[in-house]
Amino acid sequence: METVSIIIIIVFAIVFFVFSLIIVKQKQAKIIQRLGKFQSVRRAGISFRIPIIDQVAGVQNLQIQELRVPVETITQDKVTLKIEVAIQYLIKADMESIQNSFYELADSTAQIESFVFDAVRAEVPKMELDMVYENKDNIANTVMEGLNSLLSSYGFDIKKTLVVDILPDSKVVDAMNAINEQKRLRQAAEEKGEADKILIIKAAEAEKESKKLQGEGVALQQMAVLKGREKAIKDLTVGTNMQIKDATELVMKLIDQDTLISMGEKNQNVIFMTSDLGMKGKVMEAMVGADVVTNHQKN
Repeated sequence: METVSIIIIIVFAIVFFVFSLIIVKQKQAKIIQRLGKFQSVRRAGISFRIPIIDQVAGVQNLQIQELRVPVETITQDKVTLKIEVAIQYLIKADMESIQNSFYELADSTAQIESFVFDAVRAEVPKMELDMVYENKDNIANTVMEGLNSLLSSYGFDIKKTLVVDILPDSKVVDAMNAINEQKRLRQAAEEKGEADKILIIKAAEAEKESKKLQGEGVALQQMAVLKGREKAIKDLTVGTNMQIKDATELVMKLIDQDTLISMGEKNQNVIFMTSDLGMKGKVMEAMVGADVVTNHQKN
């Protein structure tokens, strides 16, 4: 009989010990209530409680959590949008924060969502569609500041708020793509026009430089001709004691004859106007001489 009693006591002690154990995982906290009243917060590790009297009321996750909230709203230019906001938050690790986060908010997730709805729908209708894309960081910061202000006293710490997606109506997306396509085509046309303009300018500059070089060449050629005539006149005046006027006339006549002979060789018709009959006869003789030379070369 005594043996049975001992066994019963041992079993009872084991059961009491097992039910009095509380094991808490890392980054968790368990809320302990004694007869329905908050008693303590148990952190990671092993601890004890009084079975039946002390109960685990709930478990709080102390890791950084993410809540994604899809919000449907409308912009200032009457475009319907679906905006997805990601809220990254955690419960502060001190006992008061853990207690408040568990007892003060009946449904923290729903209350966070409600605030996000309100904040986004207050900001987005002030902006046109393009401004929403440009100011998505400002929208996220506004939501984060508001959430921190609202939830900080309940033990929540909002780490980051992100606008992860902005989805206009499909027709609006198609219109935006068409606008971007036309913009790129216009830019391409402008770039091509600018390239063609550069080519035309470069060609004009090259032609200008070419004509400049041709002009310089002609000028040098004429200078060489003038120097040759000057030397011929000087040689005639020095070598034959001819007067400068007579020497000049002779050189000019020889030049005219050479010109006429050259034109005759090329079969070009020339009308030479002069009031000097004697010169006219000499010109005619030069032309006849040019024909003879040309015919001789052909034979």
